[in-house]
Amino acid sequence: MKFTLRQLEVFVAVGQGESVSRAAEQLKLSQSATSTALAELERQYEIRLFDRVGKRLQLNELGAQLLPRAIELLDRAQSVDAMLAGQVGLGPLRVGASLTIGNYLATLLIGDFMRQHPGSRVSLAVHNTATIVQQVAHFELDLGLIEGDCQHPDLLVTPWVPDELVVFAAPEHPLAQQAQVSFEDLVGAAWIVRELGSGTRQTFEFAMRHALSRLDIRLELEHTEAIKRAVESGLGIGCISRLALKDAFRRGSLVPLAVEGLDLARRFHFVAHKQKYQTPSMAAFMALCQQFTANAHSTDEIQMPHIR
Repeated sequence: MKFTLRQLEVFVAVGQGESVSRAAEQLKLSQSATSTALAELERQYEIRLFDRVGKRLQLNELGAQLLPRAIELLDRAQSVDAMLAGQVGLGPLRVGASLTIGNYLATLLIGDFMRQHPGSRVSLAVHNTATIVQQVAHFELDLGLIEGDCQHPDLLVTPWVPDELVVFAAPEHPLAQQAQVSFEDLVGAAWIVRELGSGTRQTFEFAMRHALSRLDIRLELEHTEAIKRAVESGLGIGCISRLALKDAFRRGSLVPLAVEGLDLARRFHFVAHKQKYQTPSMAAFMALCQQFTANAHSTDEIQMPHIR
């Protein structure tokens, strides 16, 4: 073989960042050494892996085909290196979680994972579903835990645990005094909702699809805790995962609204790239997640510490 692992590392870093300078910073190399390694790889095989677009280096067709194979080879090489060095643990794991999962489940799961596998290194990125899907698709994350649907052709989607959104309000809100809330009541209310691109917003819009143009959306917020505070303050009603509302319902600071005929069921999913080598860390973490939620028919049945 003419290539070296260092050359593949440089190729992957440039391919993901579309910049020699960013790749050099990530790999802690000089820009000269990074450029030389990439140029030598292309020269050895008399090929081009990138299209030069101004200062950007964009993967061409061959480069795009090579990227997942290079990442897989580097993942396997890291596992071999760790084994030969006698390191404990399953190797590094880059997890991405959409916001509800990231705020209420992911840190508990990662804590259990690291207790079961001492020495493992895990990084967690928390963004909305659209961003997590994009990062997994670009090999920036090994595994994604998402709330919304995913139709990306390059990703493998595995069902996880059922979840349900719930419409809620402050106890003093007029709709909270009603035993039953109608669809027209919802249309006439002020709403505090998640931002576009979130799995929660996706489910909410599908449930309200026949009246979206008539909804009075007063605020769009990225974080569920901000939505809860806004609803508690009387600014409107909201619709987020029942998982995120367990403690607020227990305390009585927020109350669920009984809405007949509104389907707010959904499911959490795992997403990984179809061409991504499934490392032992990925397999072990997914197994732990499944075990953690095995007895739950919905996320609000998951046993967790109370959030004060």
